[in-house]
Amino acid sequence: MASIKKKSGGGGGGANWMDTYGDMVTLLLCFFVLLYSMSTIDQEKWMMIVQSFNKTAIVSTDDSPRGPEGDGADEMGGGMPATTDMDSKMEELLQFLQDTAAAQADDTIVVTTGDGYIYVSFNSSVFFDGDRWALRPEGKAVLDEILPALDAAAPFIDELVISGHTASALGKYDVRWDYELSSKRATEVLIYLLENSTELDPARTQSKAFGQWRPVAGNDEESERTKNRRVEMMITGRELEDKLSDSIAQYYTETGQAQPGVETGGE
Repeated sequence: MASIKKKSGGGGGGANWMDTYGDMVTLLLCFFVLLYSMSTIDQEKWMMIVQSFNKTAIVSTDDSPRGPEGDGADEMGGGMPATTDMDSKMEELLQFLQDTAAAQADDTIVVTTGDGYIYVSFNSSVFFDGDRWALRPEGKAVLDEILPALDAAAPFIDELVISGHTASALGKYDVRWDYELSSKRATEVLIYLLENSTELDPARTQSKAFGQWRPVAGNDEESERTKNRRVEMMITGRELEDKLSDSIAQYYTETGQAQPGVETGGE
């Protein structure tokens, strides 16, 4: 009677599926490491990722402003390089304003900066006569000098706010005149900018009146009160792709109104 013989298993060692499983686990580990590295993206990490996929990618390391060179630079802000990055554009605008302030008489323009904004303080005596709000020629000349730079940065400006301030009046305080004067001065500056600008969006501008209630110096001496009589400009930047930082879109979202020119799915 014939017997059935069992075939013996092949040579020694583990099964072949172990190799495939090991490769899969390694790939999963690499995938989660990649996800972890992207959890807090910064420029350096992003460049490393780009170069890992594209060895020919060019990563710029110099700090010089991007844009045209040579004959493109002209006076009064026209020499600002063309960039597509909000941080770079705001940095260029800040540098231009600081250079402009340095070229003026003492304290005519004071430029400061913070997290995402540029603050410019204008000496009121250069812009207006005492208790008046009509712009003086000297004030118009200062605004004419910075206007081209504002136009160049306009696509990256989220808001441009003009604030009017007065000094504490000697004698009886007239609340109506205090706020009217600071309001009209701020409005005059804003109107002049908009009337002479080619790029600024009026929807992204506003004027504010603070009267004498935001002093930067004392009011005991005339030299101190002079510092309080001022017009200020605050500029905040925005990324073109970042709709959440768009104050206009945010306004319509928060108020529940339909934004003109934006499709809402109905009439």
